Amino acid sequence: MIALVTGASSGIGRDIARSLAKHGINVIITARRRDRLEELKAELIREYGVKVQIIAADLSDTKQCIELHRRVKKYGIDIFVNNAGFGEFGEFTESDLNRELEMLDVNVKAFHTLFKLFLQDFKKRDYGFILNTASSAGFLPGPFFSSYYASKAYVVRMTQAIHEELRREHSKVSVSMLCPGPVQTEFLDKARVTFSMPPQSSSYVAEYAVRQMFAGELTIVPDPVTKAGIYLGKLVPDFILAFFAGYIQNKRERL
Repeated sequence: MIALVTGASSGIGRDIARSLAKHGINVIITARRRDRLEELKAELIREYGVKVQIIAADLSDTKQCIELHRRVKKYGIDIFVNNAGFGEFGEFTESDLNRELEMLDVNVKAFHTLFKLFLQDFKKRDYGFILNTASSAGFLPGPFFSSYYASKAYVVRMTQAIHEELRREHSKVSVSMLCPGPVQTEFLDKARVTFSMPPQSSSYVAEYAVRQMFAGELTIVPDPVTKAGIYLGKLVPDFILAFFAGYIQNKRERL
């Protein structure tokens, strides 16, 4: 088997690549930072003896997304981990517009482009696994982190919709979405966010996600508290969710 992992230079993407390699799966890893990818490649070959290929790409550029798909199509990818993404924290009128637009280019446009292209390939042969990295944030309105929450809502709803399309067609293609709560990664530093509850380790979240992906689970939530919060949130009106999410986010901003 061979897997493609986007956003593999750090955090969950890097640890998912490690988890897949540990299971004997060859990987193609992509991100902007080639030096980080080179370090990961050397580690995966040394520790697990798998084949590793690097493709440095900036997925905020749609043309590079399409080129990435073109370059790897010949390998017959079995697993696509659609993981690249980042967040921008702050009050909507004060946050940086250019940074937000770049975030939407990655979290929404790149996600959408690659999801579609690889799903088309997988459907033709009626086989394959797709793991989209969403977030528990995708189930909530997110004052002070609004663009990120909205971008992850797009991932959640798109994945749910496509899962249903595949179910109706009795397709053997598996589509899953990873929806963790706080995870200890570089994302926290870049988004300038702190959490009152301890973040889970990225390695644990990655290993859990890979196991559940192979089990065909649609919604993968590694933390039982977060999972309970998602389901309880469905019973609460959106304006109440927005109030409490805004309170928590504003508290984080002061920390």
